[in-house]
Amino acid sequence: MGEPGPYRTGRGGCDVRLIARLDVKNEFVIKGIHLEGLRKVGDPNLLAKKYYDGGIDEIVIMDAVASLYDRNNLFHVIETACREVFVPLTLGGGLRSVRDVEKALMAGSDKVAINTAAARRPEFITELAKTYGSQCVVASIEAKRNATSWEAYVDNGRNRTGLDVIEWAKRLESLGAGEILLTSVDQEGTKKGFDIELSSRVNSAVTIPVICSGGWGAADQLDKLMAKTRPSAVAAASLLHYNLADVPQLKLWMQHSGADVRH
Repeated sequence: MGEPGPYRTGRGGCDVRLIARLDVKNEFVIKGIHLEGLRKVGDPNLLAKKYYDGGIDEIVIMDAVASLYDRNNLFHVIETACREVFVPLTLGGGLRSVRDVEKALMAGSDKVAINTAAARRPEFITELAKTYGSQCVVASIEAKRNATSWEAYVDNGRNRTGLDVIEWAKRLESLGAGEILLTSVDQEGTKKGFDIELSSRVNSAVTIPVICSGGWGAADQLDKLMAKTRPSAVAAASLLHYNLADVPQLKLWMQHSGADVRH
């Protein structure tokens, strides 16, 4: 992919979406560093409504411990959120069967994020795409740097898979995923900026939308990301949860970085 021009858009010329990411444990939104050392930051439904009122484009709600206990306990969160929040909602964590995904969609989720189950049984992505359409299947990749590239992890960044992230992203697209949620575990929660090389490599390797998540803590970090690649969306967590910036301010940052944004 060549260098972007001064005014960049997401994949296919679409606006770059701003997504609020809510990781939930025991009924509370939590935040940590490298997906560890988690602390409570608020009620998921109150935060979802706050970000919706501020103009967020989408919201991703992840059960941070679901994969450890083979379950997702957040169906009720989605049910409550969709009564007051009218932007696309994605639910992830612990979804291992078509029945689990059916429950998530029936509860009001527009999309589902799949990580651990896909790594253990890749054909699950194809089953979901055939049953519900690729547009509702978000392949979640938790990436950690190794000596030469990045390895995909599962169980909220706890366990290795041996999968090369770039090759895994390409395979997930071929299996039928409609979107990739790419989380840099190394940058996550640090507020030190995106893993730009990782984001660029994955975005160049696939044709489906890529959401960049992990590390966003200042306006200039987005400038650096947008100068190197064209993500379809960026996810914010710490910036919003700790009131370092609100949604309108983040959208101004995005505009100043050259991204077309939704209003």
